[in-house]
Amino acid sequence: MTTSDLSRRRPVNARRAELLDRLRDLFLAEGFAHFTLDELAARLHCSKSTLYTLADSKEQLAVRVVAHYFKSATEAIERQVAEVDDVRERVRVYLAAAAEELRPASREFIDDMGANFATRSTYEANAHAAADRIRGYIAEGVRLGVFREVHAALVGEMVGRTVVGIQRGEIGERTGLSDAEAFAALSQFLLGGLTGERAPREAEEK
Repeated sequence: MTTSDLSRRRPVNARRAELLDRLRDLFLAEGFAHFTLDELAARLHCSKSTLYTLADSKEQLAVRVVAHYFKSATEAIERQVAEVDDVRERVRVYLAAAAEELRPASREFIDDMGANFATRSTYEANAHAAADRIRGYIAEGVRLGVFREVHAALVGEMVGRTVVGIQRGEIGERTGLSDAEAFAALSQFLLGGLTGERAPREAEEK
């Protein structure tokens, strides 16, 4: 590939990335199931052929945009967590950052994502990944003696199911909490349960 080919490709890739960001923001605000490709093109002031550079169909476009949203959200969360050394603070920051990234997601977006098999698979995979991350933090905390002895896999699974419930809107419907409030409550409950009793190693040192 020549230098001129690379120089032409960069602006094209930049335009596609910008278009994905704009689609992500639109979908988060209004959902996506009700849109046609013609309507999306009109809202974004682009041609339908431009949308076809991202995906071959509306369903594939929805899958790509949802995947783009979760990829961006995960990267933002991990950047925040990377700045924290204390494992307890990592759990709190992770859940707080997850709540912040989920905040722009409208109920329409969550419902559309859950109603579509392909996009539902994407966000359920994301929830499982979040559970794995929390499970790893808990296991590390237990190993270091920061958290009391618990079954990290079980707690991680419980957290994962709660995260899915928050994302689906089930927790909000049953409790009246906003998604952000639910994540904050989950963080408080989880950290309180893990550190409610003095960790064995700490007890031995006293």
